Amino acid sequence: MSSALRLDLPDEAATQALGAALAKVLPLAAGPVFVALDGDLGAGKTTLARALLRALGVAGAVRSPTYTLVESYQTSLGEVHHLDWYRLAGAEEVESLDFRGLRAAPLVLVEWPGRVPAVAATADVVIELVAVSHGRGASVRALTDTGQGIVDGLAKFFEVHPITPSFS
Repeated sequence: MSSALRLDLPDEAATQALGAALAKVLPLAAGPVFVALDGDLGAGKTTLARALLRALGVAGAVRSPTYTLVESYQTSLGEVHHLDWYRLAGAEEVESLDFRGLRAAPLVLVEWPGRVPAVAATADVVIELVAVSHGRGASVRALTDTGQGIVDGLAKFFEVHPITPSFS
């Protein structure tokens, strides 16, 4: 997987639009999808996850899993899981959360995947959010064939509904 979709996200609404677009292309995936949300504190990981979950039909509170480690939601895809690995010390703690079981869900979102790099390397898609002078930037990179289908779907979506995509 050599290319990444790069997006300029000038404001919070653009980050939310990326989450909503992701919700539109996820049903095209054949099987469960593991999305790693990477970026510094305040980069917009939870904002993106919240917008994605809202676009998948979650009407109630969408909480950050910072302290609970896992939040699960009923969505149009079925039950999906939103995890935060910031407080984890390693792969053993990921397994204590029954990550293998959670991974069977249609969608698993993980914030702070770099805390457990060996498990993060099994993600289908990595979305890295970074602060830039005019807002945020996002790099959406596929690690698997499933992930490539999602990246390709997002690229097609943004051709019609632009947020200023580019490829590198």
